[in-house]
Amino acid sequence: MNPPTRTDPQSRTPSPSQGRSLRVAVGVPLVLALLSMIGPFSIDTPFPAFTEMGRELDATVPQLQLVVTAYMLAFAAMSIFHGPLSDAVGRRPVILGSLAVYAVASVACAFAPSLELLLVGRVVQGLAAGGSTIVSRTIIRDLFDGPEAQRMMSQVAVIFGLAPAIAPVVGGLLVQAGPWETVFWFMAAMAVVLVVASLALLPESHPPERRTPLRVGEILGGLTAVARVPAFHRMAWAGTFVFGAQFLYIGGASIFVVDLLGEGELDFWKLFVPMIGAMIVGSVASGRYGRIVSSSRLVSVGYAVSTLGALLGVVVALTPAGQVLPWAVVGVSLVAFGNGLAYPNIQLLMLDLVPTRRGAVMSAASFVTLVFNAATAALLAPWAGRSVLGFAVSAAVCVVLGWGFWRWHQHASRADA
Repeated sequence: MNPPTRTDPQSRTPSPSQGRSLRVAVGVPLVLALLSMIGPFSIDTPFPAFTEMGRELDATVPQLQLVVTAYMLAFAAMSIFHGPLSDAVGRRPVILGSLAVYAVASVACAFAPSLELLLVGRVVQGLAAGGSTIVSRTIIRDLFDGPEAQRMMSQVAVIFGLAPAIAPVVGGLLVQAGPWETVFWFMAAMAVVLVVASLALLPESHPPERRTPLRVGEILGGLTAVARVPAFHRMAWAGTFVFGAQFLYIGGASIFVVDLLGEGELDFWKLFVPMIGAMIVGSVASGRYGRIVSSSRLVSVGYAVSTLGALLGVVVALTPAGQVLPWAVVGVSLVAFGNGLAYPNIQLLMLDLVPTRRGAVMSAASFVTLVFNAATAALLAPWAGRSVLGFAVSAAVCVVLGWGFWRWHQHASRADA
């Protein structure tokens, strides 16, 4: 039987009709959406600065790819702890502390005189970024329930999806306005603004009576409790593989856009705008239909659409149209639309698997996804980057695997009913 999408009355926060303040109803969703975008935004923003960075730091293109990989591996390594820490000390302290560290690391990147020191700064950025990206989604489930939670997760997914689309555009504008260091000064300023906004608008959604003890054994025990739930693994890998198909193009954007399609440093938007725009449309549709369609059904429809898009991408790549824009991104854009329908809902379903350990659930799920995405950027993207067809086939394999895990979960759920 599929996990319920509602909490029991004793554990949920009152709805707006019961008197939720304007701050919670309006300010909190906006802050949470902005917090959720720091992680993906920090991946793509440096892309347009790679040429200047390579020249000044005496680094090759493969070495500069480490600027992405180092950040993502660090993000993944620490992501496993952000959620359990928030279960123990509260959501706000983890978010505020991680933003402060992120800001300091961004300044260190701006001052880095060599690639090695820049990578150290990127590692610290990655260690801190998950505190806002991961815990912000946990707060949604703390504060909102049922269809409202579904709608809020979809709204946050819209902003989350915007990050990879606008990041290279913002990075390109910053590089035009100043040296490559300007990109990291902007990241530091963004973190400071979010600290102020969080202090002003973000309530503590995890009160002391619900917290777990701040002990290593307790934190590891929470992660172990999540790992013992078979449904978690099925859903986590379903979401990871389908999102990984989309991330293949994000992590390998410089290869796909510049090397294969022959576009310029300021042309990343030609990939990101249609792909992320489609994901945003899917997320909006998910929020709109969430009141009348179950989360499980929306996941099924979303992954069916993604599978169709992946197969279409392979067909287009086999023709001359696959070598030029916009046709080269039609398939992955349809994958992204399906992912927008499914991803907010599969996250909500996972959060309800272990209601007392929501932070641990989100951390564990993020860890799986981030490790896979880091491997995708470091290993799969260069291999797939030999051709447009290589990208399309690799993405199709990922989508089919994700769809298979979801079908397995549905079959297992019916068997347990």
